[in-house]
Amino acid sequence: MKFNSLSIFYLLGFFLIGFSNPLLAQDLSALGLPALTTATASNGETTYSLSLQILLLMTALTVLPSLVLGMTAFTRIIIVLSILRQALGTQQTPPNQVLIAIALFLSFFIMSPIFEVLYIETINPYLDGNLPMEIAMNQGLSVLKEFMVSNTRVETLNMFSDLSNADPFEDKQSIPISIVLPAFITSELKTAFEIGFLIFLPFLVIDMVIASILMSLGMMMLSPMLISLPFKLLLFVLVDGWSMTVGSLSATFLVG
Repeated sequence: MKFNSLSIFYLLGFFLIGFSNPLLAQDLSALGLPALTTATASNGETTYSLSLQILLLMTALTVLPSLVLGMTAFTRIIIVLSILRQALGTQQTPPNQVLIAIALFLSFFIMSPIFEVLYIETINPYLDGNLPMEIAMNQGLSVLKEFMVSNTRVETLNMFSDLSNADPFEDKQSIPISIVLPAFITSELKTAFEIGFLIFLPFLVIDMVIASILMSLGMMMLSPMLISLPFKLLLFVLVDGWSMTVGSLSATFLVG
């Protein structure tokens, strides 16, 4: 069975159930989630209240995007693309919506082997009723944890391990998710800024050269950024910058 686009929505719902509340780890069809509960007072007055389970579900829904994006390649990609836009000096071009769309679909491309494993080994057996919810959640978190630990710096893991006073871990799976998540995010930030620095350097050289030329010609009132922008765009197009950036960025992740 191959991974398809529907498995992305299954994945989101799968982790929504698991992260929201232990009660929701049961089968939703058996649990039942009444939206409203009614209570009749002694005087015959009926009051309505929102089900606590629905409130928990809606609360988990607001946290879910941060969890999913924080456990994937999205953070590194969006930071690098933002630094690239700033290095080009194009202000709001591409706009934020376009950068987020690029980062999101590129994250799906990079994470597709992970999502395929999750769908085949965890989500599909659970939907077929062959795998209990608790075991399915543990297997799904183990797959994502392996990806996160593989892309996390050892010194960052050790730092959060020391902060939590945890004992040495035997293997990747023995590291608790409470340590893996902040370590992965912190490591992604450092890696993204290192890549952004390397991307920024050639554009900085162009800005310095243009500024020096304008100063030598006595055109100090003319903005160097305005003159260097066409040259930076020309250089970026000639070297096929978008393909180079996206391809190199995708190659920095360890998947599988």
